[in-house]
Amino acid sequence: MQSAMDKRVWHFSENYPRDMAGYAGQPPHAQWPGGARLAVQFVLNFEEGGENHVLHGDSGSEQFLSDIIGAPSFPERHMSMDSLYEYGSRAGFWRIHQEFQKRGLPLTVFGVAMALARNPAIVEAIKAADYDVVSHGWRWIHYQNVDMQTERQHMQQAIEILEALFDKKPLGWYTGRDSPNTRQLVVEQGDFLYDSDYYGDDLPFWTTVDSKPHLIVPYTLDANDMRFATAQGFNTAEQFYTYLKDSFDVLYEEGETAPKMMSIGMHCRLLGRPGRFRALQRFLDYVQSHDDVWICRREDIARHWVKHHPYSFPLAPSVG
Repeated sequence: MQSAMDKRVWHFSENYPRDMAGYAGQPPHAQWPGGARLAVQFVLNFEEGGENHVLHGDSGSEQFLSDIIGAPSFPERHMSMDSLYEYGSRAGFWRIHQEFQKRGLPLTVFGVAMALARNPAIVEAIKAADYDVVSHGWRWIHYQNVDMQTERQHMQQAIEILEALFDKKPLGWYTGRDSPNTRQLVVEQGDFLYDSDYYGDDLPFWTTVDSKPHLIVPYTLDANDMRFATAQGFNTAEQFYTYLKDSFDVLYEEGETAPKMMSIGMHCRLLGRPGRFRALQRFLDYVQSHDDVWICRREDIARHWVKHHPYSFPLAPSVG
């Protein structure tokens, strides 16, 4: 007599555009420059001046990623929210920027085009420092329910503005609060080397979009100061530092045989606050005390992957 389990028949749709396997426990050796065990990549998000705001034509004020956790949206200016965001561009950016300059370290900026266009001094500082600028969209809003044509228009506008500001087109894309259409639209533009709207791996990888090869350089929401402004996040600089250090230690240990990458996400208005900034200083000290670490820009990782791990057919299913 067959058991119920023996009789059970499993049916799966063949149209399942997710890659649940990845490298299936056998990732390629990254071959980082200099034989590095770990590639460490710092991202500074510049969003202040591109957020939800009635002055930008939005129906209400910003609610996300500030020191007012769970903030309501008001149909007029939210003056406290305004000033929290303004801290990022007035003070926070400069504190973080000066620390990286003092140490001579590279940095990637996820730049919202509207925000950067409002702040010429920061644009000039980024250019002088030769930071890698990734397009973070025209607006810092959620695109989940934005129609495809509007998202396409915003994407094209972001590219045009960033090219005008920095005299070159961005090579990377990161929306953050993306939509099911975002990656298709990125590939449609034709000029992007990679995108980072993905959090599901410790290494870059290739996927296909409309039968075209496309590189993904994963980002992070865990080793990210945004958790100072979310439930079950970080309350102190010590907590953030400990989490970063533990992440680094695990990846550095694994890197003896299987090198990986570590991304660290930063926001001007969050980590730029003095009480949190100390965690960044301590972590930079810790990383720089280790040998065989490649501190680099996101563009550097993408170019390295294209050169040393080029696209090959066939690939696993698309990740969307």
